[in-house]
Amino acid sequence: MALRLPRVYPITDISLSGLSHAEQIQELASGGATFIQLREKQKSAKEFYAEARAAVRVAHQLGIKLIINDRVDIAMAVGADGVHLGQDDMPVVVARELLGPASIIGFSTHNASQALAALSLPIDYLAIGPVFATNSKADTADVLGLSGLAEVRDIVQTLPLVAIGGINDSNASAVVGTGADSIAVISCLLNDPSQIKASTQKLLTHLNST
Repeated sequence: MALRLPRVYPITDISLSGLSHAEQIQELASGGATFIQLREKQKSAKEFYAEARAAVRVAHQLGIKLIINDRVDIAMAVGADGVHLGQDDMPVVVARELLGPASIIGFSTHNASQALAALSLPIDYLAIGPVFATNSKADTADVLGLSGLAEVRDIVQTLPLVAIGGINDSNASAVVGTGADSIAVISCLLNDPSQIKASTQKLLTHLNST
């Protein structure tokens, strides 16, 4: 069965929110999020494992699907629902062999040629970005804009497509209108940790009404 992505795909960030991954999941879920990616770039493998284990426990108690960014080993160790891999991470084919057919695998691309090449990979969804300029990630590729997003939508056809990069309340509708099945967001939900629930509810309501 093809993966059905929710409109909003939050990504956790400890440095931005000041909250643990488990705490962020609790807040995001309370706002209506059902599919969350845990991204951790700073901690050691041991620390990451402890954080991810606690996060998976909370996520599964709340009925949330939790995807681990980059680390196939951590995803396997903590029983996450899948992984999200980048261009320089473990090859997707190898990750699929390790994780099995039931795990969710997402894959990041940054242009039309990468998106086209990804169609031959055993992935459940494809991410494309940055759609707009973003401060959430330092090593970003060139901005695609809505025209670039539309080009990738045409290429991937029915494969679920996640747009990422600089997406917020003001441009989210345009991104979905251009063909993204889901929008991956960080800053617009986590900038004010006291408002994570409200921000998530607001964005979901806005997109579900368009």
